[in-house]
Amino acid sequence: MHPAYMLLPIPLFFLFMGIEWFIGYLGKKELYRLNDSVNNLVVGLGQQLWSLVFKVVLFGVYIWFYEHYSFFKIPPTWWSFVLCLLAFDFFFYWAHRWGHEMNIFWGAHSVHHQSEEYNLSVALRQSWFHSIIAFVIFLPIPMMGFDPKIFGAAAVTHTLYQFWIHTKLVGKLHPWIEYWINTPSHHRVHHAVNPKYIDKNHAGVFMIWDRMFGTFKEEEAEDEITYGITTQLKSWNPAWANVHYYVEMFQKAREMKGFDKVRMIFAKPGWMPEYLGGFRYVQEVDKSTFQKYDANTNLYFKIYAVVQFFIMLSVSLLYMLHFKEMSLFYKTVFFCLILITMLITGAIFENKRWVVYAEYARLVLVMLSLNTFYYFWYLNWFNATIILSSVLFAGCIIFFTWSYLHREPAKTLQPVSNN
Repeated sequence: MHPAYMLLPIPLFFLFMGIEWFIGYLGKKELYRLNDSVNNLVVGLGQQLWSLVFKVVLFGVYIWFYEHYSFFKIPPTWWSFVLCLLAFDFFFYWAHRWGHEMNIFWGAHSVHHQSEEYNLSVALRQSWFHSIIAFVIFLPIPMMGFDPKIFGAAAVTHTLYQFWIHTKLVGKLHPWIEYWINTPSHHRVHHAVNPKYIDKNHAGVFMIWDRMFGTFKEEEAEDEITYGITTQLKSWNPAWANVHYYVEMFQKAREMKGFDKVRMIFAKPGWMPEYLGGFRYVQEVDKSTFQKYDANTNLYFKIYAVVQFFIMLSVSLLYMLHFKEMSLFYKTVFFCLILITMLITGAIFENKRWVVYAEYARLVLVMLSLNTFYYFWYLNWFNATIILSSVLFAGCIIFFTWSYLHREPAKTLQPVSNN
């Protein structure tokens, strides 16, 4: 299975996000915020890049268990695909549930919940490291004898299904569908930080698991759901989004005694020993004071950040498509440059002062890396590459400098509507 397969539906993802935004616009509903949406997509793109390594390793582990520990071999057929999808969803339920009930898993899975909006871009916001932490939960599937290709098809189908349920535009469906299948209504409950909705509706496709194991909760029409995590991230930094909870765990562990440091790793989020105040329960959101995280960034900076994101997306697609052909040196160089671009994109939306120096340095590094790569590996394309990259380099320098010179002074942020 090619490592870039999950990037192939990207045009459809953007099409459906555009349709969702347009419907919201016609209905005068603010479903998207630019900085939040771009940050969701940047985090999701980072997850795909890290998966270049992780998925090769994890798929290899699956094959090894399938070949050495399967009780029997199930032939790859349509019915084995259906059975595998059902089994995958069952183990996904437990991986997802433990992702909310154990600190070690929540530290990774919380990335998916950090957005304070609820739209299709949130579906693409995925942890960079959760798959490698939680994969062990799925190892019974190869032991059942499901062919690796069937497992891969089931995993992809399962992932793609969950894209459409991240929307406010679809209300409750027919009761029969709502009973058996995960829907936008059920998944809105899952993303809520309202105390009565916390840690509910963990299933990916089939709601029967939540109903069986006592974690099902119906969406109540009269409620206004607040999305995000109970302690706001307040950052557009994609790397910090993926590690912040573990940093906080480490800081808390320094205050704990003895075995409590280990216990915290597997404890439920919010757990603290009695001598440090005991369990910290989720509190109701005060709608009168709650503000979604935002930052005062001028229009030019926003345009520049969006342009850089789409350039980064295009480069990342090419990088993933040609990953196997590249030397280890350039794999590492371009991986680091894409990661740096992600960090700077977030810093632009946060209006960080240091971003001006970082961006000039990044543009120079991109020029040097790209053109040396083509000089040593694709000499026939070198002249065209250096001309095109020089034009883009000059354009980026000019527009970024213009944006920086026209930056706005910091202002007091006003509450952002939760609708």
